[in-house]
Amino acid sequence: MKALLSETPGGPDSLVLRDLPEPIPGPGQVRIALRYCGINYPDVLVIEDKYQFRPPRPFAPGFETSGVIDALGEGVTNLKVGDRVIAALSHGGLAEKAVTSAKECLPIPDTMPFDVAAGLLFTYVTSYHALVDRGQLQAGETLLVLGAAGGVGLAAVELGKALGARVIAAVSSEAKAAVAREYGADQTLIYPTGSIDAKALAAQFKEACGPRGADVIYDPVGGDYAEPALRSVAWKGRYLVIGFPAGIPKIPLNLPLLKGCDIRGVFWGGAKVNDPEQDAANLHKLLELYAADKIHPKISACFSLPQGGEALKKLLRREAIGKIVVACTA
Repeated sequence: MKALLSETPGGPDSLVLRDLPEPIPGPGQVRIALRYCGINYPDVLVIEDKYQFRPPRPFAPGFETSGVIDALGEGVTNLKVGDRVIAALSHGGLAEKAVTSAKECLPIPDTMPFDVAAGLLFTYVTSYHALVDRGQLQAGETLLVLGAAGGVGLAAVELGKALGARVIAAVSSEAKAAVAREYGADQTLIYPTGSIDAKALAAQFKEACGPRGADVIYDPVGGDYAEPALRSVAWKGRYLVIGFPAGIPKIPLNLPLLKGCDIRGVFWGGAKVNDPEQDAANLHKLLELYAADKIHPKISACFSLPQGGEALKKLLRREAIGKIVVACTA
C-alpha cells in the first residue's frame, strides 16, 4: 500500500510517498481501506513535532478518516467486513489502509458520502463539544464565531443555528462571509488581516454583538484577534479557546474579572479519552442532525494522496472554506 510519510520533522514539503506492507489488525482491531482523510491544523503541527502527541517516525499524518472495513482482528464482534465507517486515528490517515481499535469506528449510513464523512469528526464533533459541553450555548443567546468560514468555524456557525442561537460570523473576506451566510449566519463582519488595530477591531466586534455582547465566543484563530473579541463578551459569557493558527494570544486577566466571564479550553482529544460515553453520544447526535438535513458539511477542495502536502499548504495559507480532504485511493 502507499502512504504519505513524515520521516523527519518539517513542513508539508517534508512528506514523502512510500510503499509499505499492509498493516495486520491485532486483537480488538480492524483494518480500514481508507477512502478519504480530512485535513486539519493538528496535521501540520504533528509533522513539525509541535503537537501534544508525537508518533514514532516514520508515520503518516492524518487523524480523521472514512472508509470500508476489510479485515477484522481477533475478538471483534460489533463490526464486519464491508462496513462503512468513520474513524478517529492517532495518526496514519494519509495512507491507503490503516489499522485502529474497533472502538474508534462508527458506522455511517449509506446515504452519507465518504468525503463528507471524513469531514465530520474533527470539525463538527469539536464544534458540538465546544458549544454544548463547554459553552453551554442556549437558544436565543448570541454566538460570535471567529474564522467562521474554516472547517471548525463553519461547523460552529451551522451548529449554532441548529441550537437556536443568533450567530455572528467573523471572517476575512466577502467571499467567506457569503459562505457563512449560506450556512445560517444571521450577521457577518469582515475583520482585517495583517497588522491589527486592536481598539478598532474591538469596536467592530462590539458593534456586531450589540449592547449585551456575545454570550459565547468561539475562537479557533487566536493571535491578535483574541483580546479584541474577548472585549465584546457579555456579562457571564463564555470564551471558548479552540486553536491558535494566528499565534497563542496573551490575555489581560483584568478582562475576565471585569466581564465576570469564563475562558474555557476546548480539546476534543482530551474529552474523548476522559468522557468516552459523552463523546459517543455527541457523535450519534451529529448523525441524527445530518439525517434530519440540519447540517451539511462543506467539502471545498479534494487532493490526491501524492498531493497531501499541497492540501496542508492550502490550509496553512488559510484558504480553506469548509473542509479540505485527501482521497486515499487512486
